[in-house]
Amino acid sequence: MKSLLQIICCLMLSISTAFAGGIKGHVFDQKTGEPLPGVTILLQPSGKVAVSGLDGAYAFKEVSAGNYTLVISHLTYKSLSKAINVVKEDNARFDVYLSEKNSKELTEVVIAASGKASSENTARKLEQKSPVVMNAVSGAAIEVSPDLTVASVIQRISGISIERSSNGEGQYAILRGMDKRYNNTLINGVKIPSPDNKYRYVPLDLFPADLLERLEVYKSLTPNMEGDAVGGVVNMVMKDATPGLQLNANLGAGYSQMVLNKGYTSFSADAANTKSPYEIYGRDYKATQADFNSGTMDYKKKNFAPNTVGGLSVGQRFLNNKLGVILAGSYQNTFRTTTSSLYGVSVDATDKFVVITNQSERLYSEQQRRSGLHAKVDYVFNDQHKISFYNAFMSLSNFQTRDGLVTNIAIGNYDAEKGNAQLTYETRTRRTDQQIYNGTLHGDHELLHDRLKLQWSAVVSSARNDVPDNTTIDVRGVRSSFQETRTTVDRASRRWERNTDNDLAGYLDLTYKARLGGAKADFSVGGLYRDKQRSSFYNNYTLFPSNINALYGKDFLQYTDIKWDVQNPGGAVANAFTYDASEKVAAGYGMFHVKGSRLDVTGGVRIEHTDQGYHMFFPQGENKPVNSQVYTDVLPSLNLKYELKRHQQLRASYFRSINRPGFFEIVPGKMKQEEYVELGNADLKHAVADNFDLRYEWFPKAGDQLLIGAFYKIIANPIEYTLRADSTRGQDIYYTPGNFGTARNYGLEVDFIHFFNMLGVKANYTYTHSAITTAKSTRIRDDKGDLKTISVDQTRPLFGQSAHIANLSLLYKDVRHGWDAQLAGAYTGPRITTVFQFVDNDFWQKGFVQMDLSVEKHFRKHFTVYAKAGNLLNTPATIFIKGANERNKLVPGQKAGSNETIIRKDYYGQTYLLGFRYKL
Repeated sequence: MKSLLQIICCLMLSISTAFAGGIKGHVFDQKTGEPLPGVTILLQPSGKVAVSGLDGAYAFKEVSAGNYTLVISHLTYKSLSKAINVVKEDNARFDVYLSEKNSKELTEVVIAASGKASSENTARKLEQKSPVVMNAVSGAAIEVSPDLTVASVIQRISGISIERSSNGEGQYAILRGMDKRYNNTLINGVKIPSPDNKYRYVPLDLFPADLLERLEVYKSLTPNMEGDAVGGVVNMVMKDATPGLQLNANLGAGYSQMVLNKGYTSFSADAANTKSPYEIYGRDYKATQADFNSGTMDYKKKNFAPNTVGGLSVGQRFLNNKLGVILAGSYQNTFRTTTSSLYGVSVDATDKFVVITNQSERLYSEQQRRSGLHAKVDYVFNDQHKISFYNAFMSLSNFQTRDGLVTNIAIGNYDAEKGNAQLTYETRTRRTDQQIYNGTLHGDHELLHDRLKLQWSAVVSSARNDVPDNTTIDVRGVRSSFQETRTTVDRASRRWERNTDNDLAGYLDLTYKARLGGAKADFSVGGLYRDKQRSSFYNNYTLFPSNINALYGKDFLQYTDIKWDVQNPGGAVANAFTYDASEKVAAGYGMFHVKGSRLDVTGGVRIEHTDQGYHMFFPQGENKPVNSQVYTDVLPSLNLKYELKRHQQLRASYFRSINRPGFFEIVPGKMKQEEYVELGNADLKHAVADNFDLRYEWFPKAGDQLLIGAFYKIIANPIEYTLRADSTRGQDIYYTPGNFGTARNYGLEVDFIHFFNMLGVKANYTYTHSAITTAKSTRIRDDKGDLKTISVDQTRPLFGQSAHIANLSLLYKDVRHGWDAQLAGAYTGPRITTVFQFVDNDFWQKGFVQMDLSVEKHFRKHFTVYAKAGNLLNTPATIFIKGANERNKLVPGQKAGSNETIIRKDYYGQTYLLGFRYKL
């Protein structure tokens, strides 16, 4: 940190020196008055050259008095020559205003096809002109950032934290402290389905960041936006065709530090059976060992596995810019290793805090193959009619080997001091394939002399999740005097899971333009209809060794040597994961937009009708094996924007929104997951929220901004997960969703961006507070001394919410010498990760800082060499309970005298990437 401060001070000193004496000034856009970076200024006849910085500033030092000519040039602006007279050898100031070669105006939130759609200036303009509270990350900012996926990019936006996957990469966004379930995810403004096997939310690590033109996050809604977005809306705007040939290519390679340190274990994933014996031969077939491929048990160790990334996009407009075509693809193949310490716990008798029952040391090896492809064709018939056809396909394959050693603390001859314990060696190999496809046919039409606008879309979307032949093997072992030995095989399991989400949707919007006095007014009506069909399948086989006394090292050396008997040859089909479901949503809205000289008002009402149902194929006595929920919501909204003065405005908004349950959540079956048995809730209600926003915005110049906002949410029937005991069998604990009264969530956001010459600062901070009261369990002794479980209420924050979130990015840009650099830090405060059944035993994640770095060097206009480094601090993800049981003090990894109980700690290591980019 000391070295970093020294570097910053040197940069500041160099910048201030650049303005000492001579000629200085700024270069502005003539139409908007915005500063222009990257403009070349030639001082004749001296021959000196300067390049404007991020704030449009330029400077020439040590210039004598006399007459000179400034020759200003830029790729997209008209060249200009300006005669100047320097009276004395002092700071002479000359500002320059340039006009665009092909000027295209930005109106509201619609961007005409131009080469500047992905610029930082465009992102700031969108935030300023949008009728709703929003933030945007430009494609230009994404390109120079350390981030490779949308999940990593989104964490840089104010009020957003991310939930990470098992390999440490960002996966899900948490907006304003609202769990990932409360978000809505779009591609080019169209909602997409989720490949998740249980929930609705879309994993953002599925999307390569280099396919985006920009990333938008809407924090308030208008009536023409879908209402299932309590936290907000994530909209991925994909690259579009621009005038002239557009060609971008990049290729990079790197490695993960943890792979070098710990090695990498792989398995023959491509040899895994894609379908189970049940699916291939039918439900009456009796499986044998011959039906199971041994590739998922064949482990290979290697010490180096390089990461590779690549991308290519080609775009062009033809026929006098009437026809636009773009094709873009991205591929990422990365290897990660993670170390994890995990503790199993339970609450014993009247103990206030949990007692540890086992300790697991796990080593994860994960390969991720991420690919994305999108193509768009649009045709402009004339100024009144335009049609486009867009297709996107995203795919993510994850190959994971998990090697674990479990020390059984609560049973056997456990003695930490003597080094004695019963052990279980757990190895799991898992392949997960996820895909999302979206195809959208869209039309824009201006009618009645441009007073009536018609927009329509026909959408086909599909999401798929496939986990074929998930294999787990458990081998018994012992630790004696600290020496560990494998003994006999316990069991193995082979599991197949898959689910699909298929959407057919139609959108229609009509807008009539009018004038009310001196104000412009738009009146809109429209709606949508979506038919979602979901299917889910689960099939599991349990295998026991044919020779239960076979010894490791004597009777078998490799797991592929083991002979197996199939305990359930017909296969177990889980009732909670094997079902068909459907959801039909019909919506209509009426909206008005009135724009006066200073006041901008957008409001109206939306009505959404939902018909959601399911059918269980293998019920086991559940009360509602077939069920449906039908409800209608009226969702009003109002957005006000008032211009205080030029570039300063005040926003206020109100909107009502909903959150529908996921299908798995309302199917009332039981399902054993990694740590808990999950149980659905057929009576789960959808949540309804009233949302209020107030934000002050100041855009002093291009790229700069100061946003200060506050928000307040009242959520009726919020959906939260909790661990609870079975009502008839108290020893059975289920992880289950429920509605918990009314929750309140409010906070403050500050967003600051400022550029001065070659240095820029992006910073934001969000404070969030929420409160929800839920029933918890505690145990007491009654008058007879018998153990009794009673229920008490406890108030806590919402699941997944951090009170404090902050981002700080330092940017350096030297246009003249072709350097770009960014040091990005993100802080996420403590948050609840699991709501536990017993009072004061919720699982929290410790606050953490992630630091990333990127550096680029540009050569000859078209070539760029870049380097990216992630997770520089190697900050662990630590899960803990705010309290400690004295009985855990001798457990390895637990600190005696600490007031915390460590539940889990994961280390991911640093990642490094070096590559080059070509841009035409």
